[in-house]
Amino acid sequence: MEKQNSRYRWVVFAAVLLSYLLIVSQRTAPGLISDQLMKEFNVTASTIGLLTSIQFLAYAGLQIPIGILSDRFGPNFFLIVGTLLNGLGTLLYSLASNEWFLLFARLLVGIGDAAIWINLVLILSQWFKVNEFVKLLGMAGMIGSLGFLFATVPFSTWISLTGWRTPFFTVGILLCLCGILLYFVLVKNPKKMLINQTSSSSSSVKIENKREKTLVTLRRIFTSRQAWATFLCHFGAVGTYVGFIGSWAVPYGMHVYGMTRSGASQLIMIGLIGAIIGAPLTTWISSRLGTIKRPYMLVHLMIFLCWTAFLLFGGKPPFYILVVLFFIIGYGNGGSALTFAVVRKSFAIKEVGVVSGFANTGGFLSAVLLPSIFGRVLDHFHTASSTVGYHYSFIVPVIFSLLGLIGGILITEQRQEVSQSKELTA
Repeated sequence: MEKQNSRYRWVVFAAVLLSYLLIVSQRTAPGLISDQLMKEFNVTASTIGLLTSIQFLAYAGLQIPIGILSDRFGPNFFLIVGTLLNGLGTLLYSLASNEWFLLFARLLVGIGDAAIWINLVLILSQWFKVNEFVKLLGMAGMIGSLGFLFATVPFSTWISLTGWRTPFFTVGILLCLCGILLYFVLVKNPKKMLINQTSSSSSSVKIENKREKTLVTLRRIFTSRQAWATFLCHFGAVGTYVGFIGSWAVPYGMHVYGMTRSGASQLIMIGLIGAIIGAPLTTWISSRLGTIKRPYMLVHLMIFLCWTAFLLFGGKPPFYILVVLFFIIGYGNGGSALTFAVVRKSFAIKEVGVVSGFANTGGFLSAVLLPSIFGRVLDHFHTASSTVGYHYSFIVPVIFSLLGLIGGILITEQRQEVSQSKELTA
């Protein structure tokens, strides 16, 4: 069976994206019940912050190790295990009896989540041709944004109707079932299809290629301009969006514009809508133009100009401009799927996992750093009006997004469709 010409690849695509949708929803869903957890378990806000931090620190810290292991041993096992760990962690979260139980559950979710995106990219690389891959990355990005969207009003309504434990328990069960489904779709059924194929010679080549020393691979990647370009791109596009949206967007709307918590949450929805549109549209434009660098540089330029606009308006742009800025910044986050299109076209298949992990680390490192630095600047101006504090705090995402724009400039357009297609079918 030739994977890239098989109709079965669409079954793989559907199963992988279903799992990804549910997994992404659990990245932010716990934020909906922070106040309930504080009351039920009698814990402080810092403990709730630790629950979020441990999940994303585990995610960011494991990106490169997971990439190395996935390149060496294949993505199927790690995607299945990652999905099952997500499910198990979410189940334990719903059954938690104390804060330590909650902490352990979120750690499991973070470890499982770390194995998802990298292996999703690798699996799509194996099952789809390069021109299909770029477009499908946009679809995957859109599905991720829909997962975030599910974790807003729909999940909040579900919690209001049944209490918080039932929704998390149900999603945990569904994720465990998705792990089982992925085993059949990625491992068992393809083995049956390939049972009559003899590929001992090509297998020996693959094993030999994979035996390169890890330190040699890492040294080559860490000295690669292209790898650092993808790191900076993700640092500027993803981290500024996730870091701000996940921490300061709602307080910003409430303190600077006098909005209610519900009203300020609508700003997040606007960003999510932008992200849902940005992922498929940007990858489609890239495919039509036959280039990644030009549309991606435009995306980073727009993100940089949007954060600069916050600064130029003194931290309080007119409301109609604010809506546009949130939409464009969200669009840029969706467009960040092109980071992995660059990785796929620029590096050999045996290195796609570790380079994807390296690039993804940039995004989530930025998402961890931005809320903290942003908050420190706010604290420094705590005696002034809230507008002054936010005005100077916006210097942080401006600098971060400038690094993303530099990453876009550093990208070297490479076309390796022919050679990599041969690698995939070898």
